[in-house]
Amino acid sequence: MFHIGCHLSASKGYEHMGKVALAIGADTFQFFTRNPRGGRAKDIDAGDVSSFLSLAGENNFAPIMAHAPYTLNPCSSNARVRTFAYEVMADDLMRMEYTPGNYYNFHPGSHMGQGTEKGIELIRN
Repeated sequence: MFHIGCHLSASKGYEHMGKVALAIGADTFQFFTRNPRGGRAKDIDAGDVSSFLSLAGENNFAPIMAHAPYTLNPCSSNARVRTFAYEVMADDLMRMEYTPGNYYNFHPGSHMGQGTEKGIELIRN
């Protein structure tokens, strides 16, 4: 089956994103879990998520995709930068438990001259 989606702002919540997707003929969407540059994510509204899940079920939505901030670099040579990336990703994955069965997209960053193999090793950990 072919699915159509777009990137939507999460500022007004899950249900709003679902309604916007439907209004443009989409059956899925992608959204940033927080500001694309990182930082604190807004609190999850369980009622909003429940409303979205009902809407998505009634309209046969395909899985949605949460997009991590661009600033994450889990393969950085700087331990503090890696720790920040791991903490944000762990928080994002915990938040995704509200919408099970969906996808998480992140950019692995740069190995910062450590080499591809070291970068991959750091991401895997």
